[in-house]
Amino acid sequence: MGIVTSIAPIALALIMLGLGLGLTIQDFKRVITTPKDFSVGIICQLILLPIVAYVIVLVLRLPIEIALGLMIIAAAPGGVTSNVLTKFANGDVALSISLTAVGSLISIISVPFIIFTSADLLGVTQMSKEITMTGIALKMALVVTIPVIIGMIIRSFANNFISSNLKVINKITGFLFLIVFIAVWIEERENIFNYLVQAGIAVLMLNIVMMILAFYIAKFFASGNPQKKCIALECGLQNGTLAVFVATQIFDKVAYVVPTAAYALIMYITGFIFIYVLRDKN
Repeated sequence: MGIVTSIAPIALALIMLGLGLGLTIQDFKRVITTPKDFSVGIICQLILLPIVAYVIVLVLRLPIEIALGLMIIAAAPGGVTSNVLTKFANGDVALSISLTAVGSLISIISVPFIIFTSADLLGVTQMSKEITMTGIALKMALVVTIPVIIGMIIRSFANNFISSNLKVINKITGFLFLIVFIAVWIEERENIFNYLVQAGIAVLMLNIVMMILAFYIAKFFASGNPQKKCIALECGLQNGTLAVFVATQIFDKVAYVVPTAAYALIMYITGFIFIYVLRDKN
């Protein structure tokens, strides 16, 4: 996975820089001012999502590569796409941004923990002996946390310019993800369809089940319909580039990355269907 391994860290760092450019301190203060909605969203994302993924792994008896690839996707936080689709759905965009921001920062700890724990439970032995939980956390800090902080600093000095160009920044980050996605397909074009057949049902189940569960959990515990839509989309639209980065850092086989590619295809389709179904509910 030479091309993907080279591109993923750079693309992820630039995407996270773009995320930072769209953030202000207010996005983090909102966690304190509206703790109930945030707590429901972050618990669904950090705890429920990996549990659902692991249950799917057991029920479908997935091959180890596909199983751990699914767990990598489940460990990834929401991405910028969830913020955009939340806006289209008339959801709580401010909450979505807060969940994405905090989830991304927490991910340097939560992602390695979930993946290494899953690997132990699944009996995975193909991980490089040089790869450690601390090592992955440090690498993620370099390409996730630091770019977000740099982006926020730039935003504080050039707020008017950045605010007026956020749409352009979001389009650029979407294009960067597309580059990584295409690179995976090109590099493993001979094998990828076989992997997609194996991974497709699993990621579709994860995506649909998680959005439905998150929506109805939020129905009971969150403030209202905009918050329900937001939390469901945050749990159904993960940061695929981050997942690719983690997979390529730990494993050499493309099979671990394929669930990410399959999920990227499916999450947009199901996301827009979700928006269409709930478009009139405010």
